Amino acid sequence: MSSVPDNLQYTKDHEWTQITQGVATVGVTDHAQHELGDIVFVELPKVGATLKAGESFGTIEAVKTVAELYAPVTGTVTEVNTALATDAGVINTDPYGKGWILKVTVEGAPEDLLDAAAYQKLI
Repeated sequence: MSSVPDNLQYTKDHEWTQITQGVATVGVTDHAQHELGDIVFVELPKVGATLKAGESFGTIEAVKTVAELYAPVTGTVTEVNTALATDAGVINTDPYGKGWILKVTVEGAPEDLLDAAAYQKLI
């Protein structure tokens, strides 16, 4: 059974977000990291890049597969988790903590995000 924290919002593509004072922290869910297996690389956008909700912003590579990452919100990248460059596997061990991927200044109201109960039903 995958962990689905109540304080986060989720996408149907298995990204999570936590929005605090207009800044969204984004990562992949515990369910997603289980499905991918051992994560070895994450392609990150550059700070300053503009993301559009629902569009791909990079990839996540596991030993046997590569998957697209999709933005849960529209906005500008303000920070990326540079620690993933040397240890992408932290996503497997701590997807909701040290395994965060990026931070985005949110533009407009987020749409199509699921609460924990709805995401639990999805998976």
